[in-house]
Amino acid sequence: MVVYAGQGDARRSMALLWRDGQERRETRPGPKPGLSVDVIVDAAIEVADTEGMAALSMRKVGERLGRSGMALYTYVPSKGELVDLMYDRAMAELPAEYDLSGGWRPAVAAWAEQTRAFYLRHPWILQVSQARPVLGPNEFAALETLVGILRATGLRPARVRGVVALLYDFVRGAARTVAESREAPSETGVSDEEWWRARASLLEEVAPGFAGRYPMARWVESEDDWPGGDDEPYLEHRTREAFLAGLDVVLDGIEAGTRRT
Repeated sequence: MVVYAGQGDARRSMALLWRDGQERRETRPGPKPGLSVDVIVDAAIEVADTEGMAALSMRKVGERLGRSGMALYTYVPSKGELVDLMYDRAMAELPAEYDLSGGWRPAVAAWAEQTRAFYLRHPWILQVSQARPVLGPNEFAALETLVGILRATGLRPARVRGVVALLYDFVRGAARTVAESREAPSETGVSDEEWWRARASLLEEVAPGFAGRYPMARWVESEDDWPGGDDEPYLEHRTREAFLAGLDVVLDGIEAGTRRT
């Protein structure tokens, strides 16, 4: 499922994103909490975090707040604007600055690990396409933070733009694999262990001599340091190790670029 930002009215959506942030959450007498844009966005994020983006609707958010879906439209015109607001609000969780006293490399590594963890806390964000940015204040603040780190590399702006795109694609891709693996059992009704056990036992049967036919595939899997146990599923362990190895390669590439510069 891919969700595109900016599906609502452009002027209304941008005005809501860039409001001064000092909006008061109304507290009126009565058993039901007062509504505001911020209250609605927070409830929508809770729905998406617990039930997924597919479950998000104005009615569902209203139910969480003890209101009808229609009551929300006074504050947020449609689901299109709501998705933009959710995305930008969630982005505010990302750190605003990183310690550069040890240089740009450890700062980028910390950014990558914290951003990956952020995506896994809010996996629905991975379904919001990057083809059309939200253009909200927190999205720009996140960009400001990463560019601030990378400016310390001494690379020219055009090169930094390329590195920013690479880092976001790399981190989002690593997080997406984990998010999908966590969702797969409930979506398919089959656990990862059951799925692999059923197919691994059949592979040699339907593809005799598999290891001899694909020696490079066998070689690349010859080192496996998974300790086993239930603390971390196998695929998540492999994905995390791949993320760390890939991040080292990316950082090496940036460093090589700074030497050329």
